[in-house]
Amino acid sequence: MANKKYSDVNLYDLLGVSIEAEQAEIRKAYRKRALDCHPDKNPDNPQAAERFHELSKALEILTDVTARAAYDKVLKAKKAAELRTKQLDSKRQKLKEELEQRERAALDKQQAGQPYSTIRKSDEEVLQEQIERLRREGSKLLEEEQRAMREQLKRNYNEQQQLQQKQQTAGFDSAQHRIKIKWKADKNDASNGGYTHEQLLQYLKKYGEVVALVMNTKIRGRAMVELSTREACDMVLAYEKGNPGNPLHFQWVSRPTTPTTTPSSATTRDYEDLVMRKLRQAEERKRLIEKMMKEEGDE
Repeated sequence: MANKKYSDVNLYDLLGVSIEAEQAEIRKAYRKRALDCHPDKNPDNPQAAERFHELSKALEILTDVTARAAYDKVLKAKKAAELRTKQLDSKRQKLKEELEQRERAALDKQQAGQPYSTIRKSDEEVLQEQIERLRREGSKLLEEEQRAMREQLKRNYNEQQQLQQKQQTAGFDSAQHRIKIKWKADKNDASNGGYTHEQLLQYLKKYGEVVALVMNTKIRGRAMVELSTREACDMVLAYEKGNPGNPLHFQWVSRPTTPTTTPSSATTRDYEDLVMRKLRQAEERKRLIEKMMKEEGDE
């Protein structure tokens, strides 16, 4: 719309409302349409950004009483002119255009000798002045709508992330995919290479829920962890290094063969049952991990 005159666009059709629509209906229509083409949802689509700008300008004009009155006057005049034009045959249309051209030329000649203040402004000029005023002043209503829209997008994103987290947790059995942790620590090093259970937990829990973490009490510089999601495991393996002075090394105990997916038939009840089972098995997991680490130390 940047290269168009606003009078050339039917802003009511753009929002999908009638010319008699109340402000509440206009705002509701704007929220519905603008949310779909918001730049945050379509970062790589310039057409969506342009559409969002057009909808925002439509809201700005149609919710300002003075600007809307000026726009309606221009819109109605254009519709009346279009209706008259359809009723004329080609010959009369040509005569009409010639007459309008002579009238404009005569008006320009007359206005050339008059002070600017005495020249009557056209409806289009009045509309353009109102649009310029809105540009200078800004629309508080438009700012409120766009702020509410950003908050809605943020809520939608957070809800999607939470749902994805639940789905990943429900479809991933951490007991089958434990991760070994190794770092340098001398046999008689009381500080265990500078790592404690709490320090390891701080490094790991930023990627997601730590289901179980067990330090090897027999061999220093060894631990084993279970994380609640495959995504958390992959991120730990890819990014976590621990203390740069004595980096951590991670390795699957049993590497997953394929990416974990959530069965489409899984229900909320299935997820809740799985969580309860995981809680009941927490102590048993720790016991099994300690046993595995002890057997590893005997080798």
